[in-house]
Amino acid sequence: MPRLSILEHKYILIYMNTSSLFLRRCLSLALSLAVGSVVAAEASPSELPTRVVQPREVALTLPAEGVVEALSQAVVAAQVAGRVTEMRVDAGQAVKKGEVMLRLDVREAAETAAGAQAALVNARAQYERSRSLRQQNFISQSALDKAKADLDLAMANAGASGASQSHGTITAPISGLVARRHIELGEMAAQGRSLVTLYDPAGLRVTVEIPQYRLKELKGGKDLQGRIEFPELQRQVAAAKVTVLPAADAATHTVQVRLNLPGDAASLQDVLPGMAARVHFVLGRAVKLTVPASAVVRRGEVAGLYVRDGQGRLSLRQLRLGQAVGDGEVEVLAGLSAGETIVLDPVRGGIALKQGAAR
Repeated sequence: MPRLSILEHKYILIYMNTSSLFLRRCLSLALSLAVGSVVAAEASPSELPTRVVQPREVALTLPAEGVVEALSQAVVAAQVAGRVTEMRVDAGQAVKKGEVMLRLDVREAAETAAGAQAALVNARAQYERSRSLRQQNFISQSALDKAKADLDLAMANAGASGASQSHGTITAPISGLVARRHIELGEMAAQGRSLVTLYDPAGLRVTVEIPQYRLKELKGGKDLQGRIEFPELQRQVAAAKVTVLPAADAATHTVQVRLNLPGDAASLQDVLPGMAARVHFVLGRAVKLTVPASAVVRRGEVAGLYVRDGQGRLSLRQLRLGQAVGDGEVEVLAGLSAGETIVLDPVRGGIALKQGAAR
């Protein structure tokens, strides 16, 4: 076999690389056409979900930002100083009222209690002697009164030290979930230090602060209705109860309003204390043009909809939107007219517009 020169080798390599690149491009183009035909077929105009928008009666609302709170919450603190010798609970754990959560080493408290009991025995004996001497007129009435006062003080100290000794066992004051554990096994708990935070997940509410100049719009809280929205969870629910507190904050000049969440709403299992919520107070009814929020295409601060005209042609229309009005709908302020047809699925609408399937 004849040997090839170095120059001939280079020509062959260039030809192979060029051919490979050409083949790859041809294959890529063929795949793109195949996929494009499938996508266009899936997004044909006749199969696009659409709706003719019409004005509808919706609720007029006053929006406000709030925070989720627990109706029943307890922060358990140490009533006596001691080191944590046993820890039975952790964050997220369910506990029942009276259940032991942790124990503290209260040997120092026990020693104090023993000393208080000894002082009580001594004070009681001293009082009995003083009373006997007073009956014989050997001491004055003031001396007997002092002995009685010493006995009362010793009894109080003994009772307090005994109670402190029993405070070494920390039990749950309510049934619920452990929201947070503030101390670890082996740590020293000073008197008054927070140990565990509990809350009852069955009772939650949202609190909002309303400026005093808007309070009149809430009608003084009479027959007030509210809708609670969790934007991150994409869920809304009607408040079970709305309460307007009868006093304003002197510093912020706002009034707190509390909205109880329904306890039987299965869709609210992901709602936790401390989460942000948006509240819409229902002030009345009005007719507005609305579209499904799920049909809206958002790009930063810009919102739009895929609109189909009478000839079946698609276009992406920029809109100016208002507030959410419930039932997953949002108000349209500008950019759309009644009677126009919108695409309900923005993903399929975008595919159809890109592929030119809607003609």
